Amino acid sequence: MQEILDELKSVLSGKTLDAIFPPLIFVIVNAFGNLNLAAILALLIAAALTTFRVIKKQPWKYALGGFVGVVIASALAYFTKSATSYFLPALISSAFLVLAATLSIILGKPLAAWTSHLIRAWPIAWYWLPQVKPAYTEVTLLWTFLIVVRLAVQVQLYLAGDATSLGWTNLILGWPITIIVLIISYIYGIWRLHKLGGPGIDEYNAGKLPPWVGQTRGF
Repeated sequence: MQEILDELKSVLSGKTLDAIFPPLIFVIVNAFGNLNLAAILALLIAAALTTFRVIKKQPWKYALGGFVGVVIASALAYFTKSATSYFLPALISSAFLVLAATLSIILGKPLAAWTSHLIRAWPIAWYWLPQVKPAYTEVTLLWTFLIVVRLAVQVQLYLAGDATSLGWTNLILGWPITIIVLIISYIYGIWRLHKLGGPGIDEYNAGKLPPWVGQTRGF
């Protein structure tokens, strides 16, 4: 359990607040019927979070990315005079993510493997081993299925013009579901790697020959 908590801590940290707080403010304020104020406050909150990260010398790239996203979303909502437009960038990014995940599976280079490689800097060749790649392919399939379900719900609410429900859906199906999926992915991934019988990353780096102990921590 502790290693799962350690994994989540490394992934979440301060990014969660940066991603959740501006849209939450937008949804709440817009619910009272003031679209312009909602967009302005979301923008100010995102700017404040970015400034805070910079001043405190904390990782600020995610806050800056969130700020740019809020700028685009707020501008869309303001110029179209539609609160649902605020969530259009999220829908587009989800659609691109589905496309990227699907293409990665078709090409035999699953997105989950690339994500792990970028976070952990493990040798990319290890992920493509026949005793390793299936675990990452299956986790990518899980991610793709869940993103498609979320996107389908979001698109229906967007077309219905229900900004409040769309906002709450984005929040609920955002980080809370992401945390659950990460836990499931980690537990399943480690179990699947053991079943596949391949070398753990340390054994691969050391050039150890079979029999292998396999991956015991990290996915």
